[in-house]
Amino acid sequence: MNASQRNKLLQPHPLKLPSYDEIGLVLQGGGALGSYQAGVYEGLAEAGVEPTRISGISIGALNTAIIAGNAPGDRVEALRGFWNTISQPADYFSQVSARIPAWPGFEDMGRRWSSAWAATRTLIEGQAGFFSPRTQLSFAALGKKSPDQISYYDTAALRESLLRYANFDRINDGNIRVSVGAVNLRTGNLVYFDNSKMRLAPEHFIASGALPPGFPAVEIDGEFYWDGGLVSNTPLTEIIRESQHKDTLVFQVDLWSSRGRLPSDFMDISERTKDIQYSSRTRAITAFMSQNQKHAQMIKALLEHIPEKVRLVHPLLLEAQKVADGGAVNVVHLIYKNKPFEGHYKDYEFSKGTMYEHWTSGLEDIRRSFGHPEWFDIPSREIGFVTRDVHRYRQEVSETAGPVKEHVPQSKRSPEERLSGAK
Repeated sequence: MNASQRNKLLQPHPLKLPSYDEIGLVLQGGGALGSYQAGVYEGLAEAGVEPTRISGISIGALNTAIIAGNAPGDRVEALRGFWNTISQPADYFSQVSARIPAWPGFEDMGRRWSSAWAATRTLIEGQAGFFSPRTQLSFAALGKKSPDQISYYDTAALRESLLRYANFDRINDGNIRVSVGAVNLRTGNLVYFDNSKMRLAPEHFIASGALPPGFPAVEIDGEFYWDGGLVSNTPLTEIIRESQHKDTLVFQVDLWSSRGRLPSDFMDISERTKDIQYSSRTRAITAFMSQNQKHAQMIKALLEHIPEKVRLVHPLLLEAQKVADGGAVNVVHLIYKNKPFEGHYKDYEFSKGTMYEHWTSGLEDIRRSFGHPEWFDIPSREIGFVTRDVHRYRQEVSETAGPVKEHVPQSKRSPEERLSGAK
């Protein structure tokens, strides 16, 4: 897809969902790639889909705070404000690099240089409204220090941004259940801070994204926490483990793709390593859930051979019946696909131009998904667990019937104008 095509958006698809008991939104970690999740949420909002549960990790936790911390009609604008705050405008070098002619065999060279320079600026300067370099870093290695004092960057600015764009009373007292994952430094265990069990503050969300050694650990009630992605980058289980007796629709928004090109240099190896490391758990979780559903169906079939009068009184059989009568889970995957110009630094490349492209990709992917209304039917109890992925679908269609041709109408405004709130 060329730059002109990427600037065109699919028309919104009106959608009336079946009566699911729960609608979950799962937001993975991935740093600067997180604006893709904001684009997905814009598509959900324009289709009138409101999550009843959101579970996030790292940048997904920050997006979770913005979504749950605003009224439905204000969420997209708040996400736009947050991402415009933490994204940097292009400097002179980036502007010049982006205009390098596309020579044969080097079509993305200018954009690649511009992107790499933006990531370098992030490492040197930090990111406004998010994190800044520690001014006395040279003294960090001298003497023993508390875990919240050992890091390359300070995240005090992030707390102010969260308070600016999220209402924490609404997070705690609203109608969305929120859970964000972090790792306890002392035990090494992944824990979830859940608004149904405690009152959440900015520190809980910052802890979820406290990736060492860049960001400091966050102290909460005497314990220190790091980024939840160190243990599991995809909090899918936090939603579906409680869906045993509920019909649940989950929008799982992943920022790392398991599929990718073969690496040809050390930079490619670094990028591919991140993709595999942070996406593999998603595949494992969905495979595990699918297997669990098969076991539930086998238990149900076996119970049918036991007389009802025995099933209704035997404690073990009563427990087995609960497993067999589990709810149906429908997982719709939205998976970010790498751009040709991106490298291993894509998760800390915060330029506004790239942020707009990530956002637009998320919006396009959810609109394409809504273009298949049959995907959102409640699975039968016999099937129980299904997954959908618009990219996998398009690949399968392409392999069997040739290239997929879609009508992509011209947007009235450019993504930059729309996402920046220009009138």
